[in-house]
Amino acid sequence: MNEAELRSVKQRFGIIGNSDLLNHAIAVAMQVAPTDMSVLITGESGSGKESFSKIIHHLSPRKHSQFIAINCGSIPEGTIDSELFGHEKGSFTGAHEARKGYFEVTNGGTIFLDEIGEMPLATQARLLRVLENGEFIKVGSSKVQKTDVRVVAATNVNLLKNVDSGKFREDLYYRLSTVPIYVPPLRERGNDIDLLFRKFASDFSERYRVKPITLTEDAKKVLLRYRFPGNIRQLKNIVEQISVLSTEDKTITADQLSHYLPSQNSSLPALYNSKDKESLSERDLLYKVLFDMKKDMNELKKFVLDVMQDDSPKKDILKDHSSLFENIDNASSSEPTRADEPVLLNITSGNSDSSSDYEDDDTHDIEDITHEMEEEESLSLEKKEKELIIKALAKNKNKRKYAAQDLGISERTLYRKIKQYELEDL
Repeated sequence: MNEAELRSVKQRFGIIGNSDLLNHAIAVAMQVAPTDMSVLITGESGSGKESFSKIIHHLSPRKHSQFIAINCGSIPEGTIDSELFGHEKGSFTGAHEARKGYFEVTNGGTIFLDEIGEMPLATQARLLRVLENGEFIKVGSSKVQKTDVRVVAATNVNLLKNVDSGKFREDLYYRLSTVPIYVPPLRERGNDIDLLFRKFASDFSERYRVKPITLTEDAKKVLLRYRFPGNIRQLKNIVEQISVLSTEDKTITADQLSHYLPSQNSSLPALYNSKDKESLSERDLLYKVLFDMKKDMNELKKFVLDVMQDDSPKKDILKDHSSLFENIDNASSSEPTRADEPVLLNITSGNSDSSSDYEDDDTHDIEDITHEMEEEESLSLEKKEKELIIKALAKNKNKRKYAAQDLGISERTLYRKIKQYELEDL
């Protein structure tokens, strides 16, 4: 297989990469394509196994016939026989009319059975008969029908282990794996990771009409060291996330990239962990506001106590309400190291039993203003929340989707808050 043919196939099927393992897999697919041999494609989820099934079909004499891709894991066990082989009218509840299955519809073409390891054992027996004799029987029928279909199967599990555990038929395994093709995971493809990153960055730049993102040298090293358990699918999701969330500077550093990469044992996309205070979660924002309120309250209490200790004309008036300034938390004047630590507002009721050095002995009935203070704090909380929403909208040029992401809340919650605070005209 010469370089020109290999390069032509890559361009035709949109395959990016130059690693030896990838080139070998493509070469095997090209060699087996003109035959009618069954092929078993193995590889991790998200590694691009379906692309190899398309190479085999479109480079075969069946290229003008139908190609159908079926995920065996997505079809319920009770209906998979009907989906693959068809059924007769009245063969089961809900079968109001006869139906052709995929093996009948695709006669002369190719069927790609993805996640073949999820196929039930009874269906495996039916499939084995098709592979060996080209025969099948519809559900609810006794008539044997013929079909000429090439089967290409794929799996991300070790089928030999499933054979040993009785979950997969041994005879079907050897019948399918006449020619095995191993699709390497992304972490085994070296610099292909950087090539794919740039390709996806260019694609998303056009889709979202933004400047394409680039990586610094340190960021490239971080990218190449990452194992990508979700393979190409995971890399694509990460590039899309960075393309959308990165602001003016589209050159991504190693530190910035690390915020988007999930832990090594997860294939899920990471939630970007911004250090910007405006991007705190809804819970963190609430704690922050409560802490600021407590800090302001304590500063006010200390100020009033200082006035009471001086010879001020207002000293006697303040003494009558001295119980309001008890239990000042001196330690709260310094900000806690973590914004998400719970903050308890220590508001002492006026009918407290504790004595005050400034309280007159004759003063016993002190007005309870706790309810009034709670109302003032509630109003202050709403005011700060409104200010944060206005700031986020201004920062994102009134694009509510990105403003909601900065605030750490859903778009629906943001729309409700905008209506609540009458900010529709912003």
